[in-house]
Amino acid sequence: MADAAAVRPASTVLLLRDSAAAREIEVFMMVRHHQIEFNSGALVFPGGSVDKGDREIAGMPELYSGGDGVAAEALGFRIAGLRETFEESGILLARPRRSDALIDAAAVREIEAAHRLAMCEGKTSFLEVLETHGLVLALDALVPYAHWITPEGMPKRFDTWFFLAAAPPDQLGAHDGRESTDSVWVSPREALAGGEDGRFKLPFPTTRNLIRLGKQPAVAEALAAARDMDVVTVMPVMTRTADGGRQLRIPPEAGYDGEVFEFGAAG
Repeated sequence: MADAAAVRPASTVLLLRDSAAAREIEVFMMVRHHQIEFNSGALVFPGGSVDKGDREIAGMPELYSGGDGVAAEALGFRIAGLRETFEESGILLARPRRSDALIDAAAVREIEAAHRLAMCEGKTSFLEVLETHGLVLALDALVPYAHWITPEGMPKRFDTWFFLAAAPPDQLGAHDGRESTDSVWVSPREALAGGEDGRFKLPFPTTRNLIRLGKQPAVAEALAAARDMDVVTVMPVMTRTADGGRQLRIPPEAGYDGEVFEFGAAG
């Protein structure tokens, strides 16, 4: 029997803004490159694995705000979320030292031009960027939203925390052109419609979180609801059905409008 796949810690950030055209939320999403090993071609939120550098920053409280009372392991998830958000969208949730305001868009563009590609290529670290520019990560901008663990038996498994964050209005975001090939600000309604008609490939956790997010009419309401919510860990149990499809079972108390979901039944 093959060894069970190791579960890798990971973070995902749902960057939110209010739609200018309608009373609904928009979220930043990207299309994964078709050659990426995990979720290739899928429409996803920015995110990725927690790495050694994230844990190093977690041990340096002068480099972040909003970490009071947060366990060391949880700090790593939040720092990874902010790092991956910058690498994959160019949006940086950080403040200049001794400032209460987030860094402005002009300064972010300069940092992005100087360091984003080098970070993606592993030629510089997030720690070096923060220290060079005198920045403090805004961990308090993140609100825990969901916690999913890949089902047992899958070749790649992740222990992923999802966070909500209001995107700074002057930071528009753009995909990196490497791990992702396109990006869009899209309402949950539009993204789900695209998943239904085949325009988008949506992973199951992404779909469930879009449905939940779409119930909120604005960013402020979404953040407030998340702060009041108990996050229930979801590790779907996957089984095969008699007609060749798949069945996923998740905890009903997780708040995803269901417990059993059917996929791919033979027609």
